[in-house]
Amino acid sequence: MKELTIILMYLSRFNEGNCFDLSMDMTWKGYNFDIINELDEEDYIMQGSYRSKSVAITEEGIRLAQSLLNKYNIKDW
Repeated sequence: MKELTIILMYLSRFNEGNCFDLSMDMTWKGYNFDIINELDEEDYIMQGSYRSKSVAITEEGIRLAQSLLNKYNIKDW
């Protein structure tokens, strides 16, 4: 489930272009919270406030998602 979650987060990412002094790719956190917490602990995403509805995908998270897309032969958009 964790692999599928990071893939879906990556594929549904958006960038608000320097909103809040960040230019990171963001994604909604409508996924299993235990998996989101694991991904945060492993530095694949950054939750910031636990009350926020979106998370930032880290560079490490982007690399993981891209390698999983390759592993499962899924096209990146």
